[in-house]
Formats: sequence, C-alpha cells, structure tokens
Amino acid sequence: MTHHQLSTRNVALSYGERSVISDLTLEIPSGKITSIVGPNGCGKSTLLRALARLLKPTSGEVLLDDAPLATFQGKELARLLGLLPQSPTAPEGIVVADLVGRGRHPHQGLMGRWSTRDYEVIARALETTNTTDLAERSIDELSGGQRQRVWIAMALAQETDILLLDEPTTYLDIANQLEVLDLLTDLNREHGTTIVMVLHELGLAARYSDHLIAMNAGRVYAEGTPLEVVSEKMMEEVFHTTARVIPDPVSGAPLVMPMGRHHIISPTEA
Repeated sequence: MTHHQLSTRNVALSYGERSVISDLTLEIPSGKITSIVGPNGCGKSTLLRALARLLKPTSGEVLLDDAPLATFQGKELARLLGLLPQSPTAPEGIVVADLVGRGRHPHQGLMGRWSTRDYEVIARALETTNTTDLAERSIDELSGGQRQRVWIAMALAQETDILLLDEPTTYLDIANQLEVLDLLTDLNREHGTTIVMVLHELGLAARYSDHLIAMNAGRVYAEGTPLEVVSEKMMEEVFHTTARVIPDPVSGAPLVMPMGRHHIISPTEA
C-alpha cells in the first residue's frame, strides 16, 4: 500500500496578532500512530488544525507528498486526509447512519449517487465501531461514548490514508477510552492508516503510539519513540511536574507517575 506523507516546512501559525507556533519543520511517520502531547496552550490543537488545512500558516507550508496543501481541491484532499475535531457538531436530529454516510461524500461524483460500495463501507464502519444497533437512532440521544464512536465511524467511512484526531478520548470513561484507542490501533494495523492524534493522557499516548511529538510553548521539545521522549526531565521541563517514569506493566511503554506534594512513601515505609 502506498502511504501519503504529511509534513511541515518552516511553518508559523498565529491567531490574529498572537503567534502560537513559529518555524516548525516536522515529518509525520507514514503508516504509524503519532501522538502530539504537551501542556495546555502549547500549540497541539493549532498544529493539528494546520495539518488539516483548517488554519492557514502565516509563513511556511504544510505538505502532502511534497505538494502544499493549498494546491489540493477540497474533495481531493478529503479523499486522502480525514479529521475528527475536538467537539464536532452534527445537524440537530440527524440519525447515526446519515451522519456516518456523510463520510462518503468525497468519493461521490457530481450527481452524488450512492453506489453499492458506499453502503458496504458504511455498514463496515458501523460494525467496526460497534454502532450498527444505533444506526437509526438520533445522534442527540446518544451517550458521550456512543457519540464518539459514531464520529469515528464517519471518519472510517471517509476511507482516508491519513486520519487526524483532536483529543478523541476526551469526556470518555476509561473503558471507552481504551475502546477508541484499540479501534484506532486496529485501523492502523489492518489498513496501514497513518494516525495523528492530540492526546491529553500521557500514559495512553505512550502505550498506543509508535511516535510521540512533545510540544512546549509552540515548539517541538522532543520527538521519537515513547521510550526516547518520555522522561522525568521532560515531565519537569514541559509539564512542570515532578514525576517518576516506570515501565508500564501492561505494555512496557514508559508510565508516568506524577508526584504532587503528598502520598510519597518515605524510605522507612517502603
């Protein structure tokens, strides 16, 4: 399978007069799971918005296969790159199957006719996300976890080579967080989909990612494998938190144990 390459070259991003990111050059590993981590306000979501062409760089370029994103037609880009924003909004009263079906729009011709393949892809997206039994229900009446799975089904129905997700586990309980991350891992392993996500939960980011990008104040502090990036020094310098980093007993990935000022076992108690 041919993978498309997403990268940035000397990108600067700002909101009005406020500069958020300057001179950022990055290459997203193709066919891998990458998580962008860092404290609030460090530029994680801003970077993701630029990668999805929702925010135009003030200078520099975001590139897809060495071509600037700005040169792609809307439908053409939507066939290659999908985005699940942090708080997606659906038309009031829309039923699940119709919302998931919107993921097929980039693949349809001028007449917008539905093919047998469109229906097959939607059915598979519903099945993969365990939302088939919700197909005829209104999105408004679903729980947060159900709704998030439906949005991911819509992203799956779009069948892109690259999928960008802004905090896909926010507001979910731990079982649903793991379910969503397992689902994205399945997508990556079975289809080679390049996954790029902003994650708050550092332990899950380290466990589920091949590649981590740690950001701080609009710059890349470190990038590499979770073992290369996550350290007690990084926790101190990026998150301003004293922490212990130990091997995750489940995966062997680095597991962060923030210290706080209480609950520290003294040597005599240990």
